[in-house]
Amino acid sequence: MIDDVNHGFSRSRLHWHSRSASRRDAACETVTRAAWITVLIALSGCTVGPDYHTPAPPATGTFTSTPLPDQTASAPGASGVPQQFVAGQDIPAQWWTLFHCEPLDALIREALANSPNVAAAQAALRQAGENLRAQIGTTLYPSVDAKANATREKFNGVTFGEPQLTELLNLYNASVNVSYNLDVFGGGRRELESLRSQVDYQGFQLQAAYLALTANIVTAAIKEASLREQIDATGRIADDEDAQLRIMRQQLELGGVSRTAVLAQETLVAQTRAALPPLRQSLDQTRHQLAVLAGKLPSDTDVPVFRISMFTLPQTLPVSVPSSLVRQRPDILAADATLHQASAQVGVATANLYPQLTLSASYGPQALTPAGLLKYADMIWSIGAGITQPIFHGGQLSAQKRAAEAAFDEANAQYRQTVLLAFQNVADTLRALEHDATGLSAQTQAWRAASDSLDLTRGQFRIGGVGYLALLDAQRQYQQTVVNLAQAQAARYADTAALFQALGGGWWNDTATSQAAQPAPATQK
Repeated sequence: MIDDVNHGFSRSRLHWHSRSASRRDAACETVTRAAWITVLIALSGCTVGPDYHTPAPPATGTFTSTPLPDQTASAPGASGVPQQFVAGQDIPAQWWTLFHCEPLDALIREALANSPNVAAAQAALRQAGENLRAQIGTTLYPSVDAKANATREKFNGVTFGEPQLTELLNLYNASVNVSYNLDVFGGGRRELESLRSQVDYQGFQLQAAYLALTANIVTAAIKEASLREQIDATGRIADDEDAQLRIMRQQLELGGVSRTAVLAQETLVAQTRAALPPLRQSLDQTRHQLAVLAGKLPSDTDVPVFRISMFTLPQTLPVSVPSSLVRQRPDILAADATLHQASAQVGVATANLYPQLTLSASYGPQALTPAGLLKYADMIWSIGAGITQPIFHGGQLSAQKRAAEAAFDEANAQYRQTVLLAFQNVADTLRALEHDATGLSAQTQAWRAASDSLDLTRGQFRIGGVGYLALLDAQRQYQQTVVNLAQAQAARYADTAALFQALGGGWWNDTATSQAAQPAPATQK
């Protein structure tokens, strides 16, 4: 029976071939010409939508409305050295090493290797890179698939005018299918442009994670050192006040002072010691923060202890040219990448309004038995081209294009706001460096005056030259100046770290992190 079916197939094929061979040849020639014309159109195709250009930097040569001094004010001690502003000087990649604190450098290197935030940013960058590669495979290369199937069906020869040919049969097919979407109007290329911008965005986000991590560690280390200075100073003040209280109690027994004065001194000692628990709480929180920033648990005990004496204040402060800031700050570069991505999406939405062209082809054997798949005579093939022209979608495509244009306007406004805030950040930091240096000089003078006043008042109080209220006032003034001095000393180091962060951190000078911000190459499949 299978032979009869095969014989029927052969007669039908010959009959059909005799009637339409010329028409088939003409159709094949037409398809071939159409395919070549389509390819030529694709090769000369345009890319619709706007071509992106990074906005020009602000037209200004300074960050502040008035010129900066040649150098900051000076004060006694290592924290009071004057700092010079050097315009146009580059920033080292490991800017924190300028503080010459080896424990700080070691902790930052450990944090860069173990930080979950950095690991998350690296993973996001890899994801963006793989999404780009996936789209490259879809847009630039044809899809080639091998296909094999086996079916059992009941054949009815009525289709070929042979109603007696009715039989169950097995049909086997193996073929290679090729399809390619012709990117005539550049929608696919705009999508690639958008994904490349996303890769850039994630790369700059990784640099921002590096910068935020290093700056936060430096700031927390300086804060810890300041808190330790305040705790030590407050403890010394409490001890001095307690010693004065013992003297006053002796004087009370001799009738030299009143009971009221002794009670007031006891209150002062208690108030001074009451200031210690909040300071110690802040110190503990800062230590916990340092541990977590380094990728450790708060219970880990190997986080180094920081004191102000461990830091060296950098005497030279680089100040980037304002026009360079937009090419250095990771947040500005990330906003630029977002704007670029929005621009590319306008092109994608525009291309969707135009015809979509597709080429397809298949080639392979078809037989009634598995062994027949190996016969060249049983090969079948097809080739085709298709075009889809949007006509009516209820305004969907036009609305999507307008939405993409609105998203671009939003991204453009956000970019400009990011630039403005970055310039404000730099200006604020520069002025803070100037004013805090002056403030430290004044605080040092105030501390010296309060210290001398307290020593003099204590001596006069012992001989009865002044009353207790004068001594109490001198003690309070001295206590406040000691705390203010410790805070002013730490502010100079923190301001310096803030300047390096505000200017971008020098990541462009670090080959290792710059390479880490790029996705690794991968093979196409």
